[in-house]
Amino acid sequence: MTLTRRRFLETAAALALSAAAAGALSRTPFGLVSEAAAQAPSAEDLAMAGPLGDKVEGKDDAPVTIIEYASMTCGHCAQFAATTFPKLKEKYIDTGKVRFILREFPLDPIAAAGFMIARCAGDDKYFAVIDALFARQRDWAYATDPVAGLQTMAKQFGFTQETFEACLTNQEMLDGINAVRARGAEKFGVNSTPTFFINGKIQRGAIGFEDLEKILQPLLKA
Repeated sequence: MTLTRRRFLETAAALALSAAAAGALSRTPFGLVSEAAAQAPSAEDLAMAGPLGDKVEGKDDAPVTIIEYASMTCGHCAQFAATTFPKLKEKYIDTGKVRFILREFPLDPIAAAGFMIARCAGDDKYFAVIDALFARQRDWAYATDPVAGLQTMAKQFGFTQETFEACLTNQEMLDGINAVRARGAEKFGVNSTPTFFINGKIQRGAIGFEDLEKILQPLLKA
């Protein structure tokens, strides 16, 4: 077993332990959710970023804020990224109408590793890496050797063997991603991906562009 795989398994164990220690939570098919999470979260609570900071596209003063909790191994998240997000970005984010925040909610260690690589790539490459990983999700996340598949993808963004290993064994980064996941489950009732908060209102599951527009239009006219 190479250093990369051995340390990656340690990362996987740390992720599992973090989820198990999330607190007095009730089990759901997708993870752990607190009983208090049934209440609608406040705008202040939702706006609070995790330890690593939020990844944001769009203007800070946009009238609508969309927060997506996603997992890099989630097929519906990849579908949203491929079919809905490009139209959302062109029509609403780039025109200053929507502020979009992507928050990490890894459903498994492979998903956590994908987010770590995106973070390690740098702020200016984060969304480019996310888009590439979603676009080629089958090539790495569901490969026989997902670590090798992820490393092949990472090389496209300038990672070397050393920087790849250093990223996947960065405990502070893993802890920060775990913290976002745990808070999403405990405080906001996130129990599947993708889960969206559109101006604070929860929207669970994949959503097409036409349906998303039906939600956005009244908010933009308000």
